[in-house]
Amino acid sequence: MATSEQNTISVRNPRTGQTDYTFFVPSATALNHTCTQLRAGQVGWAKCSIDDRIAVMQQWKTEVENHKTELVEALCADTGRQWETLLEADIVASSIDRWCSISKAFFATPIRKASSIPFLEIQQDLVPYPLVGVISPWNFPLLLSLIDTIPALLAGCAVVVKPSEVTPRFVEVINKTIAAVPFLGSVLAYVQGAGHTGAEIVNNVDLVCFTGSTATGRKVYQAACDRFIPVFLELGGKDAAIVLAGADLQLATSALLWGSTANAGQSCLSVERIYVQSTIYEEFVELLTQKASAVSLAFPAMNDGKIGPIISDKQVTIIDDHLRDALEKGAKITTGSTQCQNLGGGYYCRPTVLTNVNDSMKIMTEETFGPLMPVVAFDTISDGIALANSTVYGLSGAVFAQTTAQAIEVGQQMHCGAVSINDAALTAIMHEGEKNSFKMSGIGGTRMGPSAIKRFMRQKVFLIKNNTAPDPWHFA
Repeated sequence: MATSEQNTISVRNPRTGQTDYTFFVPSATALNHTCTQLRAGQVGWAKCSIDDRIAVMQQWKTEVENHKTELVEALCADTGRQWETLLEADIVASSIDRWCSISKAFFATPIRKASSIPFLEIQQDLVPYPLVGVISPWNFPLLLSLIDTIPALLAGCAVVVKPSEVTPRFVEVINKTIAAVPFLGSVLAYVQGAGHTGAEIVNNVDLVCFTGSTATGRKVYQAACDRFIPVFLELGGKDAAIVLAGADLQLATSALLWGSTANAGQSCLSVERIYVQSTIYEEFVELLTQKASAVSLAFPAMNDGKIGPIISDKQVTIIDDHLRDALEKGAKITTGSTQCQNLGGGYYCRPTVLTNVNDSMKIMTEETFGPLMPVVAFDTISDGIALANSTVYGLSGAVFAQTTAQAIEVGQQMHCGAVSINDAALTAIMHEGEKNSFKMSGIGGTRMGPSAIKRFMRQKVFLIKNNTAPDPWHFA
């Protein structure tokens, strides 16, 4: 990626390595103007009934489905992968339907309730934040640009979205769908740019949702604090899986292989550390190695295999560094890559199982964002839990055990917001459970489950006197 003097950004194709796409970046003045227009549009949007807002969102869903082929083509060019892109595009319609259903409950006719003081009553109200800023990452460009946008719009907010400059091609298509829906363009805008544009968005909005690295999340958090506005951060992870003696190893290895390498491991919820009880360690490693060896790269065509390219060239450097550091410190590879391979100009990393790893290695402590599976043996269950918790991150985790009860008991002691029980990385599929990010994996309310919509509304209360008599505390 490079920025020219003409205020444009050139984009690298992840499959060819060639720069084949360019887009214009709005000036700070133009971005401020867009935000001002969105604020003006939000006034009428918030006055609409929830049924009216749902009707607009359903029209948008239809337009997104009408442009699905174009979206998929753009996303495939952005990311170099196919299977995950099809899944990503399919989720959009169901997400709109799900949030339309959920949102109705929050806009029922207010009920006046009695309070503990007989002559005072309470009536609750919800007031949307005027303008929400969404800054989304490159690993799932469409889905993660919408995961906060859809509920924010239904809450009555206007939204400005800045997707990653690494994967920008889909924005042209999504803007077509917005333009085709009356009213929607007055409260929703996608803007392009890099870090500077993201910083300008934080300076223009009333609430920020950011998904990305912990390092950048710190900057967003500080900027939001300076403006005294709420912020919701979904940041890095180093998710751990614990596999106990008695677990179904066929199931565990299949689930963890998928949970570690889907989208070439480029997901914050990927399993990046696997802890296996020592009595089953060798059998587990042998089985995982066998299955990982059979997973092929999606090259030369996207549908030739399962593992697509590493999308960002910066991530290639990180993956190679983690592998080099681990091997220099004594790690062993049972199958996979010693470094990312350049194939046709794109960079690929095979599903890689590592043993003889320890916490002196970056691969065990820093987010890798690649299809690497370091496996560590432990003796007692308490040892496994301690190892899983030995990280600054706390996004998700997984436990495999002989019984659901035992797995849940262990999961309750893991310091993370979501635990897949006898499965892995389920938050990629299931968005109904409510969770928070623990430790440095983020901050703020849940972005999943029904209550997530309340992030975009302030609670307001009317305290209503129901008689004309002086209150007991009035001056005589």
